[in-house]
Amino acid sequence: MRPRTVFIIVACIALAALCSASQNPTGIADRYMISFGEQVRVADHLLPAGSYQIRHVMEGQEHIMVFRQVGVRNPVEVRAKCNLVTLASKAEQSQKIFEVNGANERVLKELTFKGDLAKHVF
Repeated sequence: MRPRTVFIIVACIALAALCSASQNPTGIADRYMISFGEQVRVADHLLPAGSYQIRHVMEGQEHIMVFRQVGVRNPVEVRAKCNLVTLASKAEQSQKIFEVNGANERVLKELTFKGDLAKHVF
């Protein structure tokens, strides 16, 4: 085989491995990035406006989303339990759903990420 052909084959295998590693067996990615234009209540914590990396982790049978603020000196980190709700097909777009509580705070209720097979309900 020519070196160029070998390189293309190796690159395709690496890309396929990367794509399959980006989602866990539940059909969702393990990491996400999200931004909030204003402060948002997640679980019992009020997150400041800004950008966050979200990691989805399992603790036994519980699904936990870890929100870690990025781009600031002392980042906020919040852990919130979530329930996964299976979708009929891959999400075509990302979506954030909020409620407003009695203190007039935006409370995060659901997150759906493009390409996932389940949404996160808090």
